Amino acid sequence: MVGPSSAGHLPHHTLSRHCCSTYRKLDHTLSRTHMFSLGGLMNQTPHARYHLAAADGQRTSRRWLVLLLLCLAQFMVILDVTVVNVALPVIADRLDLDRTALTWVITAYTLCFGGLMLLGGRMADALGRRRVFLAGLAVFTLASLVSGLAGDAAMLVAARAAQGIGAAMLSPAALSIVTTTFHGPDRNRALGVWAAIGGAGAAIGVLLGGVFTAGPGWEWVFFINVPVGILVAVTLPMVVPSGRSTRHATQIDVPGAVTAALAVGSLIYGLVRAGDTGWGDTVTLLALAAGVVLLVVFVLIERVTMVPLVRLAVLARRPVAAGNLVMLTASGLLLAHFFLGSQSAFCELMSLSSVGLG
Repeated sequence: MVGPSSAGHLPHHTLSRHCCSTYRKLDHTLSRTHMFSLGGLMNQTPHARYHLAAADGQRTSRRWLVLLLLCLAQFMVILDVTVVNVALPVIADRLDLDRTALTWVITAYTLCFGGLMLLGGRMADALGRRRVFLAGLAVFTLASLVSGLAGDAAMLVAARAAQGIGAAMLSPAALSIVTTTFHGPDRNRALGVWAAIGGAGAAIGVLLGGVFTAGPGWEWVFFINVPVGILVAVTLPMVVPSGRSTRHATQIDVPGAVTAALAVGSLIYGLVRAGDTGWGDTVTLLALAAGVVLLVVFVLIERVTMVPLVRLAVLARRPVAAGNLVMLTASGLLLAHFFLGSQSAFCELMSLSSVGLG
């Protein structure tokens, strides 16, 4: 045995030969390993890169196709907020509607849409985004068909309410699909496109309402949704997988949803009735008071429930509160302008008809 103390007694040439032999073996082993890895990388990387690039391209194309389909659905939803306004005078003339009935043709849709949107978003988390989206799309498309076939005020208002219910399921589920399909900078771009489509739908709705009313007829204000809805319903399941959120997947705040819908409905009903009977009417005051009380009850429910529809802390943030106030003001002014413009056209049409009959 050769220990450290005896290493100095080894002949110089023996020690050198031993070190060189060990170095050559190590160098040979490292060289073979390096060449094997380099050779594998040289042989496999182009092929792997091709498949990775192709797969990435397919995923990107599929994501943007998903966005296109969802934007088409959202475009229909926003379109139906304004497209009816231009057709209101003709609808009133054909179906013999008074001003109150005309108001509810608009209000029934926006009431159900806004009042049930929180529940629609929670259902998307609990039951699956794609499932709730397709269910809402089916309700919206069928209700659009019934709206175009309506022969009286009751049928038209009921169908418009059904449209709002479908939109309340469809819209939040679609937005949820967008936010889970895109990530990073692509998500920001997708949300920008989503917001632009919403704004464009409100503006284009006024133009299309005039085109359809002057052309094929007011019914096509609603019929146009049918082929678009069928196209989206057939194509979307091919590119969006089914699935559900894992966060409290089976819990839905039904009391909160019902209270929110009743609160919004009471407030809107009171405001609509005030235009006909005045602010001093007993029913109007009761409806407004009930709406305020129900909003307070809703806040109390959201504070104690385990899975709230709305996290009150989020609403208390200054940017969120300011954004909600701006959107409320802008939407109120925009829709009021559209509705008053349609009422002005309706009055002119009635005056011309009276002159012609006289």
